Amino acid sequence: MTNADLSEAPRHRGIFCNRTLNLRSVRAIGYDMDYTLVDYRVDAFEQMVYAQARERLVAEAWPMDGLAFDGRMVTRGLVIDTELGNLVKANRFGFVKRAMHGTRMLGFAEQRKAYSQVLVDLNDPRWVFLNTLFSLSEGCLYAQAVDLLDGGALPRPFEYASLYRHIRTRVDAQHLEGHLKATIAADPDRFVVQDPEAALALLDQKIAGKKLLLITNSEWAFTAKMMAHAYDRHLPADMTWRDLFEAVVVSARKPAFFTESGPFFEVVDETGLLRPLVGPMRPGGLYLGGSAGQIERDFGISGDEILYVGDHMFGDVHVSKRTLSWRTALVLRELEAEVEALEAYRAIDRQLMRLMADKSSLEACLSRTRLALQRLHAGYGPAPETDGPALEAQVQDLRGQLLALDAEIAPLAQAGTELTNPRWGLLTRAGNDKSHLTRQIERYADIYTSRVSNFLQATPYAYFRSPRGHLPHDPGGTHA
Repeated sequence: MTNADLSEAPRHRGIFCNRTLNLRSVRAIGYDMDYTLVDYRVDAFEQMVYAQARERLVAEAWPMDGLAFDGRMVTRGLVIDTELGNLVKANRFGFVKRAMHGTRMLGFAEQRKAYSQVLVDLNDPRWVFLNTLFSLSEGCLYAQAVDLLDGGALPRPFEYASLYRHIRTRVDAQHLEGHLKATIAADPDRFVVQDPEAALALLDQKIAGKKLLLITNSEWAFTAKMMAHAYDRHLPADMTWRDLFEAVVVSARKPAFFTESGPFFEVVDETGLLRPLVGPMRPGGLYLGGSAGQIERDFGISGDEILYVGDHMFGDVHVSKRTLSWRTALVLRELEAEVEALEAYRAIDRQLMRLMADKSSLEACLSRTRLALQRLHAGYGPAPETDGPALEAQVQDLRGQLLALDAEIAPLAQAGTELTNPRWGLLTRAGNDKSHLTRQIERYADIYTSRVSNFLQATPYAYFRSPRGHLPHDPGGTHA
């Protein structure tokens, strides 16, 4: 993408709008770091998390031979059912559309038995939402552990819920004890994706007068290493990544950063030496902890004057929107592959829509014919123009046409449900409906995109307009 070609950026690098947003009225833009400003190679990152957690389980005498991380087994947006030991994909209403017990996909009858009267409700602790790329290794390891539990192979008994808590603790240990970040910091080229356009996008925003804020849960040493590795080489020679930001906040403890009032500490030097902050925050400062409320007070900005950009649906987007009414942008890295898959499927989709329109016409004709036959046999209503045997023959003929049409539709529809992932399909879809993840995106993310550098296409002066909402009764909408 070049400066002269911003309007011609491919669709998969676009910024998509749920709620109208005028960037010209935004005075500050806050950024998360991990998987937002710094993009990681997902397979390498999650394989490492998986391997370190697996080693802990082996030390507990778990039989882990032959098990490995499978990046296709689990996707962002799935929900763990800790009561039944399943991973499920739900639509926007909470109805389960696909389910997997352990590593085995459930058939229609099994799924219907388990979930015909159950709705996914994320307020219920039964359900665990896998809403970031950090969740993939956890979901994969849990699915494999369910298989071991069902096979009686674990060294002590578990329920599915306690099994999940055990796995989660072993995965979280990599973050809490620093093993994970130490490995990344020792070899950043292996894990970090270089994106030169991200630095230029941030420069555009800064020089356009936006106050840029870096707010991350990572500690100072790791933040400094990753940001220098990802940005310094792409900035003008007299700049470092620190020059981009009005304030840098590390160890922010999100989501508590947005909801609670914690003290700020100044990071005094490169070694991470701390001292309590006395007085207001200063431009260019480096801080630890604190709260969003103090940022608003000290920089004189609040509410919809601030846009916060992050990859975590709850810790970044949901809580900043709900608590502070900040404008929000979600980074959904998988969106690029999703949009490209949909573009490649367009010709098939158009064919499928034509066939579905034909099917709707045939179904309507069949329904009217059956009703005419019903009235004839029951002796009520207007007399049909055709006698009983002819109506019976017409019913059979229409059913035959529908069967033939279904045979033509089925493989095309099946292909559509397997785009990007043969088990789970598209992140944003669950069958013909929007996925539960999409519902969260629509509700809490004003805009969403695949990477920070896509702001280069938009410019700091963009006006994002949400599409007109369509209803089934609108002209051209679907109806019976």
